[in-house]
Amino acid sequence: MTSAESLLWVISPYVTIVIFIGGLIWRHKYDRFGWTTRSSQLYEGPLLRIASPLFHYGLLFVIVGHVTGLLIPVSWTDAIGLSNDAYHVNALIWGGLAGLVILVALALLIYRRRTSGPVFLASTANDKTMYAVLAAAIVAGVVTTVAGFVPSEVSYRITVGPWFRGVFTFQPDAEAMGRASVLYKAHTLIGMALIVLFPFSRLVHALTAPLGYLFRPYIVYRSRPR
Repeated sequence: MTSAESLLWVISPYVTIVIFIGGLIWRHKYDRFGWTTRSSQLYEGPLLRIASPLFHYGLLFVIVGHVTGLLIPVSWTDAIGLSNDAYHVNALIWGGLAGLVILVALALLIYRRRTSGPVFLASTANDKTMYAVLAAAIVAGVVTTVAGFVPSEVSYRITVGPWFRGVFTFQPDAEAMGRASVLYKAHTLIGMALIVLFPFSRLVHALTAPLGYLFRPYIVYRSRPR
């Protein structure tokens, strides 16, 4: 691994984190009213009712799979008697299914946005960029998952995993990341690009939960007297 590549895997995650946190602060301070999904349900509903739940549930499984796969060391699964081969097979099967679901859902969402006139006209350059990067990340993830069915000596659990966990302890293992395959490196870089874009796109709505609805007073509706 070259010194330039080593520097990439040491610096790039922290640049990504700084832009992510700084972007969220900027967005909340200067574009609070733009912190929204910019829903287009009024323009087209039937296709959205199918694609949106598929996308969100598929994305939930993908996120859980990434977190467990990257944060749980091999030694932990070995300690509970789960062999690396068994873990790998389960991760590939469930990860492959979740990736396929989210890929189909995203294809439906892009088709809807492109073919529905009002939805297409309401799409901004930011939306198109977000969809392009999101599609690239998902396609790269699916390709990486499919490639994972081919036996390999280099697993993401001993390359990307240690590097990822090291980022949070300020000791990113660039050498371990350097041993990862080209597919894993490409998927990681596209993922970081998506995280950089996150605060400035409609994806930011994922961090908003309507907790106020749980504590707000009842709204009383009265008919207007004649």
